[in-house]
Amino acid sequence: MRASSSIAPSNFRAPRALLAKTFTRPRPVAMLTPDTEIYAQGEASGVLYRIEFGAVKIYRLMADGRRQVIAFHFAGETFGFECGQVRSFFAECIVATGLTTVDMDDDGRFPADLMELALKEMVRAQEHLLVVGKQSAIEKLSVFLVDLVERQGGLDSVDIPMTRTDIGDYLGMTIETVSRSLSRLKSEGILRLRSNRSIEILSPNRLSRLASKPWIS
Repeated sequence: MRASSSIAPSNFRAPRALLAKTFTRPRPVAMLTPDTEIYAQGEASGVLYRIEFGAVKIYRLMADGRRQVIAFHFAGETFGFECGQVRSFFAECIVATGLTTVDMDDDGRFPADLMELALKEMVRAQEHLLVVGKQSAIEKLSVFLVDLVERQGGLDSVDIPMTRTDIGDYLGMTIETVSRSLSRLKSEGILRLRSNRSIEILSPNRLSRLASKPWIS
């Protein structure tokens, strides 16, 4: 991790069930400020990170200078899985974030309990490819919001720590398209913008129909 400082925890926390799930003995929490680079593409892998509070984005810089965000991670989630010994992506804090580490054992393996998480990440990555490649802008955003609801415990209020630009880079949309899509969902009474970082879902069933995914409650 590039830098750390003593900062207050952010408001973006995991559901209690996720926070209760641990894989190793307690470790010191590294306190990182927003925009801190955790690791870079091309660096050696071998360490996983668990988010105690805050949020992280995973992205790759393309040859033409464009950025493709491939994942977001939130409190209670573990990230940093790699198939090889070199990092394929960058990881960066979105907001004030606290991280602990999960190291390999003496045999060069991670705890067996992490296999389920690795498989879930693989499935989420496959679903993300389908969303980016085939659906309309409003459907992409609806899938994104339903996924956030599911990962934040099924509540009607959704915390959105990332910027509109981050969302666009994740969904393959411009920032203008992200803003227009949010405005459309708002005008149709499906959601309410409580702030730049918080959305209230007013019509869960309509949002889930747009996303073609069942509502999590």
